[in-house]
Amino acid sequence: MSEKLSGEAKGFTMEMNQFGGGNDSSSPKMSNAIAAQLNEEAGSGGGKVASGDKDDDVPLRGSWSSKLDFIMSTVGLAIGLGNVWRFPYLCYKNGGGAFLVPYILTVIMAGIPMFFMELAVGQFLTIGGLGVWKITPIFKGVGYAAAVMSCWMNVYYIVVLAWAIFYFFMSFSTTLPWRDCGNSWNTNLCLGQNFKREDFCRSRFENGINTTFCTVAGQTLPIKNFSDPVKEFWNRRVLDISSGIDDLGEVRWELAGTLLIVWIMVYFCIWKGVKWTGKVVYFTALFPYVLLTILLIRGITLPGAFLGIKFYLMPDLSKLGDSQVWVDAVTQIFFSYGLGLGTLIALGSYNKYNNNVYKDALIVCCVNSSTSFFAGFVIFSVVGFMAHTQNKPVAEVAASGPGLAFLVYPSAVLELPWPSFWSCLFFFMLLLIGLDSQFCTLEGFITAMVDEWPRYLRPRKEIFIAVVCTFSYLIGLACVTRGGMYVFQLIDSYAVSGLVLLWVIFFECIAFSWAFGVNRFYEAIRDMIGYYPFAWWKFCWVVSTPAICFGVFLFNIIQWSEIKYLDYRYPWPAHLFGWFSAMTTMICIPAYAIWIWRRTPGDFQTKFNLLVRPQINLEDIRGPGTALTSDITTL
Repeated sequence: MSEKLSGEAKGFTMEMNQFGGGNDSSSPKMSNAIAAQLNEEAGSGGGKVASGDKDDDVPLRGSWSSKLDFIMSTVGLAIGLGNVWRFPYLCYKNGGGAFLVPYILTVIMAGIPMFFMELAVGQFLTIGGLGVWKITPIFKGVGYAAAVMSCWMNVYYIVVLAWAIFYFFMSFSTTLPWRDCGNSWNTNLCLGQNFKREDFCRSRFENGINTTFCTVAGQTLPIKNFSDPVKEFWNRRVLDISSGIDDLGEVRWELAGTLLIVWIMVYFCIWKGVKWTGKVVYFTALFPYVLLTILLIRGITLPGAFLGIKFYLMPDLSKLGDSQVWVDAVTQIFFSYGLGLGTLIALGSYNKYNNNVYKDALIVCCVNSSTSFFAGFVIFSVVGFMAHTQNKPVAEVAASGPGLAFLVYPSAVLELPWPSFWSCLFFFMLLLIGLDSQFCTLEGFITAMVDEWPRYLRPRKEIFIAVVCTFSYLIGLACVTRGGMYVFQLIDSYAVSGLVLLWVIFFECIAFSWAFGVNRFYEAIRDMIGYYPFAWWKFCWVVSTPAICFGVFLFNIIQWSEIKYLDYRYPWPAHLFGWFSAMTTMICIPAYAIWIWRRTPGDFQTKFNLLVRPQINLEDIRGPGTALTSDITTL
């Protein structure tokens, strides 16, 4: 690393001293103080982190083999199941084409700024999601919160992939098992494809309400009491769902097996580090586009397809006055972009120092949002076909989340020639789309831990990854019991909810833009890419993004309602566990800030200079010789 600063960099260093409340002569003392503080905090596990990995026996950290590896990895992370099964439904539900107004505004004012910020921070400091907080130590709780949330995400998200593999395997049959009602898991209330409503059903008024009654096997019941083979396959064959969360029942060993298969795949996707991961994502990130295109071509050739696409895109401008529309846009973008988990910081940290991370962030964000929009055509062409064949309004057929993937689409393929082929294709696409998001999220957690304790974990990284995967698998078995769906929905609604994510992203943005300082951050970006980005991003980081996070967070608190799974209401101990799971993430930020503030000696100004806006030697964070092309050596 160059020891001689250019005139501009010297001026920047002096400016940083003024921001910190000191001067040039005091900065060495401050640097020593913060280094001592951080070393003491790290303890025996991370005592050498602040001074770099100076032991010769610590393996090198590694980096991307090429720029394209990084692009593919960030695309793989950002493009996940939400692009396919959530965005199209939100677009339809919230005014069709009109939903693009709040969506695009939120992308510009919060989504892209935070995506850019996380990648840039990781690239500038070349360290994971815990080490970066040495530039403003009081906010290190954000790093721990992101790590905890990643753990919850790793346990819950991968269950969807286990379901997808189960359906994929079950599709290898001449007759799909959810086609008819003649299976051992079906009930006598199951109505198969050959059931003609007009022959067995009549409408009459019951308590002043027009209700349709059907007579089947000597029973006359309201039609809502009957089921279909697709729904019964999902509820009684795949989930074998119990009566409630207080009756978890035994583990569904078939799902435990598919869950194990996915975890083994995830392990071998990241076990050799980013050079190996960068090659895996060429397939997992690109091939889903081939499958989406094939499904789109087939979808738009189906009768009724354009009816579904019309409902998907038809603008309803009156929806723009509904606050829920704007809330949906924010939460969709933050989840879809993979923000707040420390993963983007980790992926950016493996870049070359002078990589144009600004351009990369814009490219990946555009690809992500375009993919969401493209997937809408794929999904709603099939939904329109379903509405056409069933003679129902599109609104009754449209669904999101697991309902779309495991109910609507399996129903649709029954109407196609070669249904087993289209079923295999769809569920294989779901697997690939979710797989790279899963292993990139895990890579972010692993990077944070290994960079925090490199002396102990880096030489044993493959073992450490195996341990994390094993523990995550064992905990995830709770989601593949007979009551596992209730656990899955509980984690989805609390531990990895939009409320928790907004909390983490708000403090992350405040930490880098206000505590560390947006002007200092802009200088860091200029040092990496050679020029200052558009000043708009300053406004977003300082004003619009924190305001959006805070506003939507408050709205979620005010509008919070008791969660349910279909008609099932959770008992109060389940809600307590849900809030506990959410607080395991949220409490990290204030708890760590209070702990480190009380633990640090000195008056208010001294603590502020040490913990909020310290002056530090960047080599202490990056490690010696990591960023040889950097002109900035101190902040």
